[in-house]
Amino acid sequence: MNWFGFVRLMRSIYGSGLPDLQKIQDQGLLAVKIAQVFALRIDFLNREKCQHLARLYRHTVAIPAEDMRRLLRQYTDEAFAAHFESIKASALASASVGQVHRARLRGGAEVIVKLIKKECKKQFVRDVRSVKRLFQLAIMFYPKLQKVADPVGILENIEDYTLTELNLLNEIRGQDILKNICLENRERFDLSHLKFAELYRELSNENVLVAEFIEGATFDELLEEGRMPYDQLLELFRMHGFYMFVSGTFHGDIHPGNIILKDGDLYFVDTSAISRTGPKIRRGLFDFFTALAYWDYGECAVCLNRMAETGITGAKFDAFRDKFVALYGDFKETTVSQVSLTQRMMETIKLGVHSGMVFERGIFAIIKSLMYLDGMVLRCNPDAVLMRDMRPFIGQTRAMMDAVPPAGAAT
Repeated sequence: MNWFGFVRLMRSIYGSGLPDLQKIQDQGLLAVKIAQVFALRIDFLNREKCQHLARLYRHTVAIPAEDMRRLLRQYTDEAFAAHFESIKASALASASVGQVHRARLRGGAEVIVKLIKKECKKQFVRDVRSVKRLFQLAIMFYPKLQKVADPVGILENIEDYTLTELNLLNEIRGQDILKNICLENRERFDLSHLKFAELYRELSNENVLVAEFIEGATFDELLEEGRMPYDQLLELFRMHGFYMFVSGTFHGDIHPGNIILKDGDLYFVDTSAISRTGPKIRRGLFDFFTALAYWDYGECAVCLNRMAETGITGAKFDAFRDKFVALYGDFKETTVSQVSLTQRMMETIKLGVHSGMVFERGIFAIIKSLMYLDGMVLRCNPDAVLMRDMRPFIGQTRAMMDAVPPAGAAT
């Protein structure tokens, strides 16, 4: 993607109509990843457009059956094929970098075979380099852009997790990390409904992953069909909140296509992207959301300033607090369809930056997760008062955070 291509992508996203998803895919992997980020930006785009772009998480173009077979031969050897009774040629699911096929091992075990679609790493890296130069030039003329929107930081985040996705062994490593944290803390925090699929490590490599087939539905499928139980969504908030705020190590791509519901249990899949945050940022954000859940906006302003790398004092802070309270004047007891938490949080960060605060880049990983979760609630239960519904979980999480740091926590 050159500069012209990036401008064309932005015009497509910000245009009056819905973007042409096929044309975005034709521009390459970076264009798809950027569009996926904008699917979360309800502070920039209307809900209809965000939900349309979100289809790029699950409805990308699948490769033809003959290409799938060719890639499998390229990625594996004859010994690999000997383990299988059958591998379906049609894709079960297709994403931006890989796709999934149902299969059956000799012996009868039902599995999935996930493979990288094609060699796209070199072109992706070139495209990132080109767009990064564009952002750096823009920042030279408008330095505040870096503080308010951090386009280079967001682009680097896209680059990091995409390159991680392109090596499927990272999915195994990521699951090991999340599973170990779960096992080491199960006596201290109820994670009994969190499960992980069995991985066939001896059959997997950088380009192919073989895993247990989970006979369930993704959150995305349930949301699309109007069958998503709201209590299960709150259970995801509770468990993912433990990983974010207590452990500081969490699933870095928790979109609804990456959670499967089966018999009341939640399975985390596509675990290649693991995010980490330090104690200052996660404690600060937790205290912020605790105050927000009880509509204590003055305390929210204090918490936000406390977690900034560079805070503000005196008249600057007083002015910020007054603007903050005014910003949240319509927030109390509002539903997610009336006031978007994502939109209000992005406005909050902008207000803090314009007031003189500086935040570490680690905040984006948590904000990204909150964007995903907020979007799920909007699709599942638009009449929910989310912050009030989160109150029962706050005490559990706070008790864990105040205790000795758990095993597996980030340092």
